[in-house]
Amino acid sequence: MEINKEWKFNDVENTAVFTTMQVINEDMPILYVSHDEEDGAWQFHHGENINIEDAMIVSLAHMVYLDGTLTQLVDLPLGWIATRKSINDSWKKERK
Repeated sequence: MEINKEWKFNDVENTAVFTTMQVINEDMPILYVSHDEEDGAWQFHHGENINIEDAMIVSLAHMVYLDGTLTQLVDLPLGWIATRKSINDSWKKERK
């Protein structure tokens, strides 16, 4: 696998992350990102309230491919979230 020299995240490109079928299969925008303090996991959702039955695991690189604005969150600390009201809005970062 070729290493992307422009990759900005501390986590490697094939890091498993959590998302939903709505983001992957229905092209819903990512409006809520969590960088979990407990285990360092990343979560990318279309809203705060999700159904666990809709959960999917994909690579971090795939999420960045779907939404390039996620590169603005490379420095999101553990235990923080980033939200926005629409894909056209700026990310708002805050402690979870």
